[in-house]
Amino acid sequence: MARRILFWIAEHALLVALAVMFLLPIGFVLLTSFMGSHQTLTGAVWPDPWAWENYAGAFTAAPLLVWFGNSLLYATLATLFMLVSSVPMAFVLAKYRFRGDNIVFFLVIVAMLLPPQVTQVPLYVMWSSLGLTGTLWPLILPHLFGSAFSIFLLRQFFLAMPTEYVDAARMDGNGDWGILLRVIVPMAKPGIAAASIFTFFACWNDYYGPLLYASEYSENWTVSFGLASFHGSHSTDWGITMAVTMLATIPVVIVFFFAQRTFVEGITLTGVKG
Repeated sequence: MARRILFWIAEHALLVALAVMFLLPIGFVLLTSFMGSHQTLTGAVWPDPWAWENYAGAFTAAPLLVWFGNSLLYATLATLFMLVSSVPMAFVLAKYRFRGDNIVFFLVIVAMLLPPQVTQVPLYVMWSSLGLTGTLWPLILPHLFGSAFSIFLLRQFFLAMPTEYVDAARMDGNGDWGILLRVIVPMAKPGIAAASIFTFFACWNDYYGPLLYASEYSENWTVSFGLASFHGSHSTDWGITMAVTMLATIPVVIVFFFAQRTFVEGITLTGVKG
């Protein structure tokens, strides 16, 4: 009994230590966001006095609403396009057998492992010839052609679903699209939610894409790129800089807070079948 209690204390002490290690940087940024410019570089830990005006000044010092709108447009459309293209592809790779299916899946794996910088030059030339550089569309439209990681993740989730459901739906007169929309999608909500959250967060935090395509047009800046530019031009006013940083993280925290149960369930139930 005593050994079990000591093991419980040791296990939870490690978890508490890990939690503190991850929360300390967030706490540092939060407290610094409430400090005045005269206090941020003094080594003080606690704001004295609390500079609440930093958060009001953040909206006047930077076009945060424009950045938030661009990031929301980018992340939302990219996630929707990913679902439209990746869910059917993953369903076919998981539940159908055809000549060359392993080759197609191998190509998906290759696309997932291929660094994006390898194809960046020809893609930039293509988008430039279409007149879309300077906007966020070169970052949004590729999701209409599928996301390799999302296809892989969803395929593994679909593999864990019994094939008997597909057979029963087909016997009831459902076609391929009917099986997908009426049977697979309702049962695969956790996996679809996990893939959606991964895509949304990746687009929301994307810095390289907006830097490449929209850096010269400030009206199309996203939160990630605008935040980096704001840090460079307001490096002496760390209170407002940290306030902008905290505001930029709020949407991500809200999305994960409301979707964490479904997200964790989707990751947990994702199989590893080949």
